[in-house]
Amino acid sequence: MKIATFNINGIKARIEALPAWLGDAQPDVALLQEIKSQDGSFPRALFEDMGYNVETHGQKSFNGVAILSKLPLEDVTRGLPGDEGDDQARWIEATVVGRRAVRLCGLYLPNGNPAPGPKYDYKLAWMDRMAARVAVLLATEEPVIFAGDYNVIPQAEDAARPEAWREDALFRPESRAAFRRLLNMGLTEAFRARVNGAGHYSFWDYQAGAYDRNDGIRIDHHLLSPQAADLLQDCWIEADVRGREKPSDHVPVWVEIDA
Repeated sequence: MKIATFNINGIKARIEALPAWLGDAQPDVALLQEIKSQDGSFPRALFEDMGYNVETHGQKSFNGVAILSKLPLEDVTRGLPGDEGDDQARWIEATVVGRRAVRLCGLYLPNGNPAPGPKYDYKLAWMDRMAARVAVLLATEEPVIFAGDYNVIPQAEDAARPEAWREDALFRPESRAAFRRLLNMGLTEAFRARVNGAGHYSFWDYQAGAYDRNDGIRIDHHLLSPQAADLLQDCWIEADVRGREKPSDHVPVWVEIDA
């Protein structure tokens, strides 16, 4: 099973580029972030005609996550538990059924800037809520994948110019510590389980020719439960998508699992 996470930065802006990528890449499952669309406005028929089951958790103009799956989806839930007053669409779960069932959690973690401040407090509180949900799902002892735009640069080697991000919410010590706490719960960061070293990025700003200069950061991640990690076959970043016409500022990050 091949699963890609992809922050598309607006379904309207990517209405041609996303179907073109799906047609070329043929993921079994695509977890999308920043669809920036309400559920009723998402062009689901376009993707259903391509053979995908479509589940969305949308929000007008901001945020929004979706799952496109060629395989059956069961037990779909929307929203990260722990704060009934949180109306931001950043979390969707479903069980995808291939040769074995895998629980997928698609997430768009808050950016948190400016930091410090209320937005950063929300980011850290959201990560605490995520940790609580991770604990619940780990207790099932089933394969679970937590994939999406984490808005966290885990280590200095995950930025071309780490010094430029030192005070940014994506790289502040508290953000990285919260990310490490997720790993310390028993999750495996799929990309670093397969690839070492610097120079691997999943986001390049639109400004100042960042992609041409490879001035990027790695903030899109797959974290795997122990049972999912046992199924891991490969993980890679499809960086060349950033050079296509009307690209998102993110690129797809893939895992392949034996399922």
